[in-house]
Amino acid sequence: MQTGLASLAQAVGLAGVICCAGAEAPAQQEAENAQRPPNVVVIFADDLGYGDLSCYGHPTIHTPHLDALAASGMKLTQFYVPAPLCSPSRAALLTGCYPKRVGMHRHVIFPGYDYGLHTDELTIADALRDRGYATGAFGKWHLGHRPGLMPTDQGFDEFFGVPYSNDMAQFHRKPGNKYEFRYPMMRGTEVVEWEPDQHLLTKRLTESTVGFIEAHADEPFFVYLPHPMPHIPIYASEDFEGKSPRGIYGDVIEELDWSVGEVVSTLERLGLREDTLVMFTSDNGPWLPFGANGGSAGLLRGGKGTNWEGGQREPCIVSWPSRVPAGSVCREVVTSMDLLPTVAALTGAELAADRTIDGHDVSPLLFGEPGATSPTQHFIYYTGKGELAGVRRGPWKLLFDGPELFQVEEDVSEARNLAEKQPELVAELRALAENLDAEITASARPVLAVEQTYFDPKRPSDGDPR
Repeated sequence: MQTGLASLAQAVGLAGVICCAGAEAPAQQEAENAQRPPNVVVIFADDLGYGDLSCYGHPTIHTPHLDALAASGMKLTQFYVPAPLCSPSRAALLTGCYPKRVGMHRHVIFPGYDYGLHTDELTIADALRDRGYATGAFGKWHLGHRPGLMPTDQGFDEFFGVPYSNDMAQFHRKPGNKYEFRYPMMRGTEVVEWEPDQHLLTKRLTESTVGFIEAHADEPFFVYLPHPMPHIPIYASEDFEGKSPRGIYGDVIEELDWSVGEVVSTLERLGLREDTLVMFTSDNGPWLPFGANGGSAGLLRGGKGTNWEGGQREPCIVSWPSRVPAGSVCREVVTSMDLLPTVAALTGAELAADRTIDGHDVSPLLFGEPGATSPTQHFIYYTGKGELAGVRRGPWKLLFDGPELFQVEEDVSEARNLAEKQPELVAELRALAENLDAEITASARPVLAVEQTYFDPKRPSDGDPR
C-alpha cells in the first residue's frame, strides 16, 4: 500500500464526492480533508459480549447507533482479542503484539502494582503523534498508573479517565469485597476527583471525546475511547436507567450506543465523517458469573476469562464511508493486533523496525477487495494467567485442556470435541502452538517497573459519595 500524504490524498479522494446521509460537508472543508490522512476513532467497551448488540442478534437490547454504524461500514464476525482479560487485551490493541511479547500477559493490573506497559513500546498513539496527529484517550487505561506509565507517557497528548477497573475500589458493593483502594478520576497525571459518580462515567467520557474532536477538527486526530462499562459494577445515567427491557445491563449498553451516536454525529456536524475510520469493539467477552448484570456471548461458548469463543471472539464494527463498503460483512479472521499495522499503512505512520509486530495490515479485507483473505495463518490462545492454552489454524482450534479440538467454522458453539477422532491433528497443532510460543517467549520484552506513585490508592477516602 502507498504511504505518505500524497498517496493518502489519492487513496481517500472520493471523500470530496461521497457524503454521508443527512450531513453535507462544506466544499472547502471537503477539499481540506482530502489533503490530510484519515482521522482514527477507536471505541473500546469493557466485558461486552458477542451477542450484546442488536446488530449481532440481541433481541431486546436496542442499539440503533451501532446498527447504523454497521450499516454504513463493515461488521466482522471472526474478530478476536488475544487475551480473555482486560489489561493484556488493551496492551495488544495498542502495540499490535501478543501480550506475552510485551510482558503484559500474566494478569490484570491492580492498584497496588508497580509496573505497566513499557514506554519503549510503540503504541498506536506514538506512531500517529509522530505522524502529526493530535492524540487523546478518554476512559479506562489499565496499563499501569505509576509515574511514566500513564497515557501521556505512551503517545497521548491528553488523557481524562480512570487508571484501573471500577470494581477495584473501597465502595464496590460486592459480597466479600476486600479492596482497600480508592477510585480516582484523572486528567493527565493529576487526580481531579476521588470516587466519581459511576452513573455519569459514560456521559462524561463521551463529552470529553466530543470536545477533543471539536478542538482538533482542523488537523488529523486519533481518539481512543475505552469505556469502563459494562464492567461490573454497572451504572447508567438517569436518562437511560430503567429504560431497557434487558434491565440495568441493557440500560448500560444502550447508553454506550448513545455515546457512539454522539461521536458519529459530531464527526458529521464537522464535515469529518467521510474521512474518519471509526472502530467499535471490546476487550474480552462477558462476565457470565454475574448473571443478569453480565452480558451474553450469544451462540458462543464461555465468556470472560475463558479461551472458548465467548471469551475472545468479539463484536467489531469498522466504518469509513469513503473506503469501507457500506453494509459489508467480513467473515475472515481478524484480530485487535491488526489495528496498529493497518492504521500505520493507511496513514503513512512508521512502525519500529527493531521489533516484531504480531498483527497484520488488513486494509484489503476492510476495503472489500476481491479475493482478499486473512493474513492471520494461526492465532495463539493464552489463559488469563498468561499460560499457553492452544492455537487456531484455519478452521481448526485446539485447546490443551482436555484436550479439546473443534472445527469452529462448522461448530462455532464448540459443542463437538473431535480430539479423540483426530489424534494426529491434535499432536500437530500442539507442536505448532509450542513452537510459536517458544519464539515469543525467547524474544519477549519487559514491562516497566516504577517505585514512585502519583497517589496513595490505599489512603481512606472521606466517605462514600453514593
